[in-house]
Amino acid sequence: MMRIKKNRFKLFFSNGLPLYAALIALMVFLWVSQRAYAQVIIASPGKKPPLDGKTRVAIIDSITTVLNEVYVFPEKADEMEAYLRKKLKRGEYDNITDIDAFAQVLTEDMRSICHDRHLGVQPLPPPRPGRQDDSTPEERQKRFIERLRSENFGFKKIEIFPENIGYLDLRMFADAAFAGETAVAAMNFLSNADAVIIDLRQNGGGSPSMIQLIMSYFFDEPVHLNSFYIRKDNSTQQFWTQARVQGPRMLDVPIYILTSHFTFSAAEEFTYNFKNLKRATIIGETTGGGAHPTEAHAFPGLPVQISVPFGRAINPISGTNWEGTGVEPDIVVPAEKALFRARKEIIRERIAREEDAMKKRRLEWTLENLEIEENPVHMELETLKEYEGVYGPRTVFLKGGELMYKRGSQPDHKLVPMRNDMFMLDGLPYFRLRFIRDESGRVTEAMGMYDNGVTDSTKRTEN
Repeated sequence: MMRIKKNRFKLFFSNGLPLYAALIALMVFLWVSQRAYAQVIIASPGKKPPLDGKTRVAIIDSITTVLNEVYVFPEKADEMEAYLRKKLKRGEYDNITDIDAFAQVLTEDMRSICHDRHLGVQPLPPPRPGRQDDSTPEERQKRFIERLRSENFGFKKIEIFPENIGYLDLRMFADAAFAGETAVAAMNFLSNADAVIIDLRQNGGGSPSMIQLIMSYFFDEPVHLNSFYIRKDNSTQQFWTQARVQGPRMLDVPIYILTSHFTFSAAEEFTYNFKNLKRATIIGETTGGGAHPTEAHAFPGLPVQISVPFGRAINPISGTNWEGTGVEPDIVVPAEKALFRARKEIIRERIAREEDAMKKRRLEWTLENLEIEENPVHMELETLKEYEGVYGPRTVFLKGGELMYKRGSQPDHKLVPMRNDMFMLDGLPYFRLRFIRDESGRVTEAMGMYDNGVTDSTKRTEN
């Protein structure tokens, strides 16, 4: 969680990760701190000021003061200060004259002591000629919200897969004060699904308020999700699910959460909360391991800012958090395989308990389709040419090296190989086409196959 000093925006921040949350947190950084920088630094228009010995000392004095005031572990703050000052005294920073390089080295040096990925020094861009930001806080907030809106507040994709499996690709946890309506719409869209997959593989963090809102749809009574201990004022803030939500709750709907090594901060808390409450199955890779709420500090006259963890998460069930370790999934698979695995797990569980023969057949059919999507079958072009022809109302033809299917005036569909002479149709998951050969091996017939067991066969009328 990132808190911008003297600013009311709060975010979990993914430091160093190329994700939406990191981008948006950086935007807030710049609005808060660039003005202070521009008011004091005198440099060539649009160019970085020189990094001299005096500036290096001032930067280290400033960041170590903040560390000692707010860093979550005071003993580590002492160690980091001693280490930075020792290197400064030995002249190990003397040859660094580029502010970007200096910020990176300081970050690496501090993390070598605390191993905290939320902690870091960021360089500020130099003021641009004629572009000093004199806008009001309200105007900057409006621009901030507009940028969030342009990314749909992180709600990248939402759909219903075959067999009524809901899917949400969530790229950040935007503050519910701004993104609440979008979140409510998404949760109501998913409310009729028989299972829900929440994809956090590209989610770098955000606000705890969105965690509260989304999780509230999956629990009836208020549930204690997480707490944050704040070192500076020795206080603890609790976070619970909401007593009321707009729309139906999904109390018995199975939940699957997808993770990767890039899943970080608030996205990890969301995953960790669900895992400890035994309310979801986690599939993918162990997450990044950043649990500390963080705030940004800018320094008037200096070309840097620092993001500093000021507290620690305390899960009410485990009594600890995921800092440095990440959240380990229940089912470990490479991130790129996680969505396939989740869908297959859902369908396999349904097959195991399904008693209706027709429903079981359709589930097995869908599972076969998924297997092919995950592990495509390759057929040589010469083999594909053997199927070209007209089969009554059906036409099979090559286009761009791919085998296509057309029936009457219906749209073209790509034929996806499954095994010898068997194809599924891209965009028609309930239909397959099986080609039949004569004794000489020539394709003479095309049989349409449906997931309800119905078949219809048409002879080849033209080559």
